[in-house]
Amino acid sequence: MQLTFYKYQGTGNDFVMIDNRQLKFDKNDTKRIAFLCDRRFGIGADGLILLENHSTADFKMVYYNADGNESSMCGNGGRCITAFAKHLGMIKDSATFEAIDGMHEATIDNTVVSLKMQDVPTVENHKTHVFLNTGSPHHVQMERYLDQLDIKTKGSKIRYGSPYNEAGSNVNFVYKNSNDNFSVRTYERGVEDETLSCGTGVTAVALAMHYIGETEKHTITLQTQGGVLKVSFEKAENGYDNIWLIGPATKVFKGEI
Repeated sequence: MQLTFYKYQGTGNDFVMIDNRQLKFDKNDTKRIAFLCDRRFGIGADGLILLENHSTADFKMVYYNADGNESSMCGNGGRCITAFAKHLGMIKDSATFEAIDGMHEATIDNTVVSLKMQDVPTVENHKTHVFLNTGSPHHVQMERYLDQLDIKTKGSKIRYGSPYNEAGSNVNFVYKNSNDNFSVRTYERGVEDETLSCGTGVTAVALAMHYIGETEKHTITLQTQGGVLKVSFEKAENGYDNIWLIGPATKVFKGEI
């Protein structure tokens, strides 16, 4: 079967994009999805995203990790699918779409896509880390020597360790550059390695840094391995709302496989 695909990336977080409005793609074929994401034998990506029709919104987003399994929300993927929908002529400069964690709004200005994330009602502050769910579960901990970390080894130990165990958590390591600027490196479950950027991850970092008093700002700049993202938010009673993830999302190429 011939498959037309598009490759998109948001600060180095890359995705295979497929227009599945005709519902011809087999969603149950996890081996095929994993093959398409394979960087040696397939196209190569951190995940695969299907764009589908929706009865009331502009479109629906179905996201799979590189291991072939449908996953929780992907922030950079949400920004990339918005750029993809504009490329297909489905939207102009704004969109509403449904993802696995509910409805989202997005705006697009040239290559910059701003995605409204779900509210975060609770944040857990532990002695060594912060835990919160920004559409996906995230462990956030500060590190003094971020560049020297073996992210895959250290991240996997935390990801599979107690209390996360089999369900697992994404793991973010953070260094404070200034009051409103932080460097982040992320180990992603499902990819089982470091990714150049993670949208729900930098969102979690921004909220966590505000929650524990490392910043009083409500717009935070996050330096990832793949580029710069911004997160803006408002403090709610116990958590955060009006959360926006902002950064570039661009088409890399179109192909057939």
